[in-house]
Amino acid sequence: MKNDVITKRQKELLSIIYEYIKDTGYPPTFEEMRERLDVSSNQSIIDLLEKIKNKGLIKREEGPRSIVILPLGYEIINKPQLVNFLGIASAGAPIEAIEVQGEWKTISSDIGGDKLEQLEDNIFLLKISGDSMINAGINDGDIVLVKSQKEFISGDIVYAQVGDSSTIKRFVKRFVSDDKPPYVYLKPENPKYENILFTDETKILGKVISILKNNYWKTI
Repeated sequence: MKNDVITKRQKELLSIIYEYIKDTGYPPTFEEMRERLDVSSNQSIIDLLEKIKNKGLIKREEGPRSIVILPLGYEIINKPQLVNFLGIASAGAPIEAIEVQGEWKTISSDIGGDKLEQLEDNIFLLKISGDSMINAGINDGDIVLVKSQKEFISGDIVYAQVGDSSTIKRFVKRFVSDDKPPYVYLKPENPKYENILFTDETKILGKVISILKNNYWKTI
C-alpha cells in the first residue's frame, strides 16, 4: 500500500495510536484519541478506525483498548514495531491481567550488554501493580520483561496465573524428603505479604528476565 491510499487524517490517527502505545504500553481510549485528534465525537474516531482496519493497518475487537497495529501500519507511518505488552500484573495480591494482543516485536535497549531486537512472540512486557516484590528491586509502576517458558528453577522470579488473576512472585520449590512431593509456593519479597501455595489453579506463565529502571533495562 502506498501512502496516497491512506488519507492524512487516517495516518494522523494511526500515528497517535502508535505514540500512545509507545508511551504507555497500551492503546488509547476513544476519549484520548478524540483529544489528540481534536474531534468532538466518538463516532468520528470509530469511522476512522474502521477505515484503517479495512486497509489492513490495524486489527481491533470491540472497544479501543483492543487496537493492535499490524506490520503494514508500522510501514505506513515508518515506525519500528514495539514489543508485545501483555498488561498489568500484581506484585501485591493477585489481580486480573489485561491482555492486549499485539504484533509488536522490537525494542532497542541493552540487557547485559546485548541489544534486544526482533524479539520472538514469547517475550512480552508487564506493568507492575503493588509492592510485594520491593526487596527484589521491583516496585509499583515498574515495567518488567517476561519470557514465556515451561521449565523453572527455584529462585526464579516468575509471572504466574492464580485462578483468574496474575501476579509476579519468586518461585520456590523445596524438597522435604525423597519420599514426599516437593513443597512449592510463590514467595513475595516483602515480609508483610504471605506465601501463595500452589493449587490446581496455579500456573507459571513466564520468567522475569529484566526490569526497566531509569530508561535502562537491568537484568534480574
